[in-house]
Amino acid sequence: MQLSIIILNYNVRYFLEQCVLSVQESITAIDAEIIVVDNNSSDDSVLMMKEKFPKVKLIENKENFGFPKGNNIGFRQANGKYICILNPDTVVAEDTFLKILAFAEKQNNPGIIGCKLIDGTGEFLLESKRGIPTPWVAFTKIFSLYKIFPKAQLFNQYYAQHLNQDETGKVEILVGAFMFLESKLYEDLNGFDEDCFMYADDIDLSYRALLLGKANFYFHETTVLHYKGESTIKDEQYMKRFQESMNFFYQKHFKKSWFFSLFIKIGTFLFSFAKMFQGKPKENPLPESYFLCSENENFAKKLASILENKVGFLEFKEEKMVNSCLILKGKKAEIILDNHYISFKKCIEIIETLKDKKVTFKIFPKKTGFIIGSNSRNDRGQIIKIE
Repeated sequence: MQLSIIILNYNVRYFLEQCVLSVQESITAIDAEIIVVDNNSSDDSVLMMKEKFPKVKLIENKENFGFPKGNNIGFRQANGKYICILNPDTVVAEDTFLKILAFAEKQNNPGIIGCKLIDGTGEFLLESKRGIPTPWVAFTKIFSLYKIFPKAQLFNQYYAQHLNQDETGKVEILVGAFMFLESKLYEDLNGFDEDCFMYADDIDLSYRALLLGKANFYFHETTVLHYKGESTIKDEQYMKRFQESMNFFYQKHFKKSWFFSLFIKIGTFLFSFAKMFQGKPKENPLPESYFLCSENENFAKKLASILENKVGFLEFKEEKMVNSCLILKGKKAEIILDNHYISFKKCIEIIETLKDKKVTFKIFPKKTGFIIGSNSRNDRGQIIKIE
């Protein structure tokens, strides 16, 4: 078998369904398997998997074991030469794994391969490629020095800014939302370190691959949609998690750093102080208008009734559809992409191409009864049931 895709799920039933659908579309020409590990979700994720994807290998954990252990459990059931650790809140293109496999096969000593990730608004996710977070590099990240001095190598190592987002090349650290590697390497590394519940696990695995003399790569020729979720909100809890993850990493691989301990405390205080004056986060305003990209005009009428708003219809024919969508840039509108007629790859391309602060996106995944998307990387997204 060429490939095993391991998806660790916890309470994201609708995102998981869309993710598995997209993965199925992407492995039709590959000898591959999908392994879903559920970390004791309280929603109906498990029931959905059994009803809609009975042929997918499903592992039901009886408690939430965290990210490292959950993925390690999935790996023990994997049969592929390669594995891909994949978040359930992702959407892959139909040719994602074909491209990654071809790239991996050309490398002499591949470590972990990551790809270009965008959020639900089409914005590039900087964590797609990163450097080793030494105390100094972590300092530049916490205090956003990489934003202030984007062209200064001294300050731009955390997000590997030596490499353009549209350029494939070697990087040090990759993100756990999408990690592609040989099963033998994962085994040689003993998988994720289970002493780390979450947050530093991908840094640790990437770094240990480097210690084995492997070359990690950022591969830009395929784009994967990654709905971010609440874990990225920059508040006191985020700072605490960042501190814990960095402490784990430093204690394991480096000498204890008084420098890091000092500045992380200062950073936590400054974040907490600033938070006092921010108030509650602003809610995303509803779109002024909705537009459906589809061939099914009757579905537009059904959506109008559900959304209690007029839904414009954009012709499916690719050139006309893209041109029509471009007209919407700058307007407070939501574009709904019908996956029954538009491939996942084209959905991702449209979201990335038309990214605009005022335009939001939803996907109507084929064979489902909901539309799904995210208007901000700081929330868990929106699901609208249509059946």
